[in-house]
Amino acid sequence: VQLQASGGGLVQAGGSLRLSCAASVASGRTSSSYVMGWFRQAPGKEREFVASISRSGCGSVYADSVKGRFTVSRENTKNTMYLQMNSLKPEDTAVYYCAADRNNWPTRNKYEYDAWGQGTLVTVSS
Repeated sequence: VQLQASGGGLVQAGGSLRLSCAASVASGRTSSSYVMGWFRQAPGKEREFVASISRSGCGSVYADSVKGRFTVSRENTKNTMYLQMNSLKPEDTAVYYCAADRNNWPTRNKYEYDAWGQGTLVTVSS
């Protein structure tokens, strides 16, 4: 699977952005074959977990730092995952990456993900 993240940009604190992750999958497969996740990496910091969503889209997990502000969703018919980010804070500034995992359940562990997109930059100004 190949992943392409988009939707990043510059936004003021308190604002909103929606990120998208388009998946290109092999013939005969759909993105529903994969658990999908969002991670982010700020300058000088390690890549950290943001959110993960189950294959069907019925289950999801979030990092405590974004719970209640971010919502992950997916449209398997479009092979696309989304991250709606509301009430953005300057500390949300980072490059956001999407990832795909062949396991059965959403996971926070970045080492379990098999494929990664190229990242999209989100900058939140104070």
